[in-house]
Amino acid sequence: MTKIVTSGRLLTVVSLFACALPAAAQAPLMPYHPDREEVAVNYKSAAELDSLVRNKAYRTGVRPRWQSGKNAFWYKNLLQDSTAEYVYVDATAGTRQLAFDHARLAAGLSKATGKPQDAAKLQLTDIVLAKDGILVETDGKWYNCHPGSYEVKPQEIAPERSKESLNPGSRPRWDRGNWESRNISPDKKWKIDIREGNIWLQPNEGGEAVQYTTNGTKAAPYGEVRWAPDSRFFAMCRIYPVEAAKVYYLLSSQPNTTRAELKFNEYAQPGDPNTMYEVYVGDVAAKTVRKAAIDSCNDRPSIRWRKSDNRYFTYERADRGHQRFRIVEVDRETGATRNIVEEKTNTFIYEQRIFTSYLDDKDEIIWSTEKDGYMHLYLVDAKKGGVKNAITKGDWVVRGVDSVDAKKRQVWFRASGMNAGEDPYNVHYYRINFDGKGLVKLTTANGQHSLTFSPDRSFYIDNYSRPDVPPVTELRRTSDGSLVTTIEKADITRLLATGLRLPEVFVAKARDGKTDIWGIVCRPRNFDPQKKYPVIENIYAGPQDAFVPKSFSSYSEMQSMAELGFIVVQMDGMGTANRSKAFHDKCWQNIADAGFPDRILWIKALAAKYPYVDADRVGLYGTSAGGQNTVGGLLFHPEFYKAGVAACGCHDNRVDKQWWNEQWMGYPVGKHYEEQSNITNAAKLQGNLLLIVGEADTNVPPESTYRLADALIKANKDFDFLVVPGMGHSDGGPYGRRKKRDFFVKTLLGAEPPVRNIASN
Repeated sequence: MTKIVTSGRLLTVVSLFACALPAAAQAPLMPYHPDREEVAVNYKSAAELDSLVRNKAYRTGVRPRWQSGKNAFWYKNLLQDSTAEYVYVDATAGTRQLAFDHARLAAGLSKATGKPQDAAKLQLTDIVLAKDGILVETDGKWYNCHPGSYEVKPQEIAPERSKESLNPGSRPRWDRGNWESRNISPDKKWKIDIREGNIWLQPNEGGEAVQYTTNGTKAAPYGEVRWAPDSRFFAMCRIYPVEAAKVYYLLSSQPNTTRAELKFNEYAQPGDPNTMYEVYVGDVAAKTVRKAAIDSCNDRPSIRWRKSDNRYFTYERADRGHQRFRIVEVDRETGATRNIVEEKTNTFIYEQRIFTSYLDDKDEIIWSTEKDGYMHLYLVDAKKGGVKNAITKGDWVVRGVDSVDAKKRQVWFRASGMNAGEDPYNVHYYRINFDGKGLVKLTTANGQHSLTFSPDRSFYIDNYSRPDVPPVTELRRTSDGSLVTTIEKADITRLLATGLRLPEVFVAKARDGKTDIWGIVCRPRNFDPQKKYPVIENIYAGPQDAFVPKSFSSYSEMQSMAELGFIVVQMDGMGTANRSKAFHDKCWQNIADAGFPDRILWIKALAAKYPYVDADRVGLYGTSAGGQNTVGGLLFHPEFYKAGVAACGCHDNRVDKQWWNEQWMGYPVGKHYEEQSNITNAAKLQGNLLLIVGEADTNVPPESTYRLADALIKANKDFDFLVVPGMGHSDGGPYGRRKKRDFFVKTLLGAEPPVRNIASN
């Protein structure tokens, strides 16, 4: 049973089952073991829920279309029974109203087009509200509707279309450009050509070419040329390419043939050699080439010439092993180098999260790093080197930079963990000055936020929600974040009428007894607190991110699985991202940990609070890294996890992709890779296991699962194995998901799933 209450501006859904009495005040509960009839009812309930909840939540978001030259927009609301309404918002005035009289416009369009139009189901692709009429586009044609009489006539000249909202920006990327634009000097006098791997320079208007290098070959050529702005020098690389080794897979069930087809991918694995790059400088006048005084690197150098002084250029480099990051400056006159930025760590630097923005006018760089324990932004002196000041600081995490305003000297960014008492993963939006002062909070409500801006960025639309709180959409001013008006509040009345229980957000302490671990809990619609339900954990402990949903959703596979008679949970343990550096470091050379000590304590805390949670019957499932984690739970924590379904898992980090595994497990490949391998530890299996793999997986080689199966067979272990012909990297698709449910019904509920092979009459 659920009810809806209003708490401030936020619509909050309160689950009455959360008010259960403490365990000590209740008699022991009997484990839930449904009979055949009840199992059939549960499967039917799950199937019904999958369709019942679709299109039952309304007004959950706004896709604004801004009017040209106006701070006004329209949007379309899809409502129940496939009806729709069109809404017009004047941001300056702070007003919201229907864009037009739907019935009168439908009548006018019916007459003008000769086709009947339903006022509740108008299909308009664009709307422009002009002084002399309402211009609407439908079926690829424009019509002008008189605002008073609603007389509709064809509009011969199409108006300027309404504009989409602006999403926040993303990290500026180095544009490699094309060879034709890069090989010609900025003053257009010179052209570089590469012949047999060597650099040749000749006048762009014609003339004799001069060879600058002689040791280049097709196997180790020169390339990646970047001209200095003054055209007197050019930077380049000598490249030592390495072709990645191949991994193979078979397509067993190809049509029109009786033979399987062998396929392969070029696929670098941990420890494999990499392409290397050496940095050089060419002197046009001296006709010489000088090597930069630095060792070769395994990343393509992103060379940037300093605009204020063409004597220097910089490039970013991360050493293999992911423990050192530098912004290196090269002196073109001498080849000498120095580090503008240098970061070293004993664990890892999360290179994919590094942000850099080069402010050429002031010779500054904005750089993100976790060097002080949390991901933050710093202002770097690009001439002198070193940090000038911290832009952001505190026990919270910068999650991304949306834009950098060099003129106003402001950074627009996303962060989480700044608001005490709130889920530390919730994303909020902020603006701050380069000197670390003048912080403006663009979002304040307790929830996960997503922003879009008006074309002139003077207004923004904020949509926020939580797993247990339906969405709210607000219009706010960019200048100070103040509220203009609430545009929409989601209507989930019909969704709750299906009996759906929204997830509960649950928090428990980690292994250190201090850190909060956040997760969600899903219960069946026919939940009975007098029964004791087994637990299934949806696990994905990949260190690259955090994975528990933070936004509202009207449907999830977890909820569907709960209908079969389970408590289904998900949480982010230590070793995942988006918290402190120390929280993340638990995964370093230790992926097998997977946060299990935190996960087990979390489930035990849940069981301590709710007597109907059976912590003696716990299973888990996951895909990819989650597949690896699932098997790891059974192998390394058999006292707790009793059953698991693992799909396309990376069961040995030596078999998986190089860039991902070396980031977390380190380089060189050491004994810890073998010690943490599911394959090496296969003989430890005690619980029930279902392995699923797609034979055409190009993400994690299928052989990772095959090798695990081989090790389990050699260890004389019982397990179930499903290979899906032709399927790629997935959870097994509809058939695999069905087998997963059946497996847990058998192993955790001790019941038999429906028999499906009986022919129907």
